[in-house]
Amino acid sequence: MITDVATTAATTHDSKVLPGIHIRLARRGLLPAEHLVDADYTSLPHLEQAAREHQVTVFGPLRSNPTRQHRRNEGFARDDFHIDYDRQQVTCPQGQVSAGWHGPYPTSSPTVAPLIVARFSRSQCRPCPVRSRCTSTVDSARTVGFPPRELRDLQLRVRAEQQTPEWRTRYAVRSGVEGTVNEFAHGHGMRRCRYRGQGKAHVQHVLTAIAVNIERLSGLPPTEEAPMPSRPTAFQNYLDRREIPGRSRGEAWAADLNDSKIPDRVKLRRGGAAARVDAPFVAGGENAVRRRGSDRLRRARLALPPVGSR
Repeated sequence: MITDVATTAATTHDSKVLPGIHIRLARRGLLPAEHLVDADYTSLPHLEQAAREHQVTVFGPLRSNPTRQHRRNEGFARDDFHIDYDRQQVTCPQGQVSAGWHGPYPTSSPTVAPLIVARFSRSQCRPCPVRSRCTSTVDSARTVGFPPRELRDLQLRVRAEQQTPEWRTRYAVRSGVEGTVNEFAHGHGMRRCRYRGQGKAHVQHVLTAIAVNIERLSGLPPTEEAPMPSRPTAFQNYLDRREIPGRSRGEAWAADLNDSKIPDRVKLRRGGAAARVDAPFVAGGENAVRRRGSDRLRRARLALPPVGSR
């Protein structure tokens, strides 16, 4: 079932809409305990924010280390350095300790975590026999950037879980949402807006989501529970107040007509005036009205008080 619809500009990145989704779901009491998303929605700040503010576990692949050494699988990547947050120093694979610790620096994007920068000096890096595997900068000094401790621990834990078969099996459940995306795009023409303006386009998206939900609900198998009885009509209430014999409250009056039909408009006279009542129509059968329904209408007509009487 679709529980939230957001309409944004085409240039808005997917990762920026995740906090708004959780806020709207929390307002309606529909927050999930676990939210499965693709890689475009996962970022360290949003994973931490969802767990802290909404107690929601965002479940999705976290992007790998973007450093050159990690991408090429050669040299010393950031994970090869030991980070000591208490002493605010970083130790390289060759045993050198960083000469500086700076930050955390805020970033310009809400999807990027604040950055702590540890720097090694040229005197430490230039004599190193494996310097070419570590850095290619002009001054031959390595710089290591990483998020604060809470986000770093979360990053390591999520990346470790992503390598397990249990994580892959659980994440495979998300593939079902692609059918919903395809239904919107190809079944309901969501690639093109029918109206001008983001507000009107949002109305189109919401109404389409409602239609999809109704269609899916109608396709569910019936439950074993008995359906709730329908509310009596005003005409049925009138008959009950007047104690006119007939079917009891909440029963379907037309259900006993058994493949016959009654006139869809029956005139009930009030003294000299006429009141028109719409009656149910049952398809099939002959043009005869069963005696039970006819007798009840006749009794209702006789029980109506004249106009102006109390």
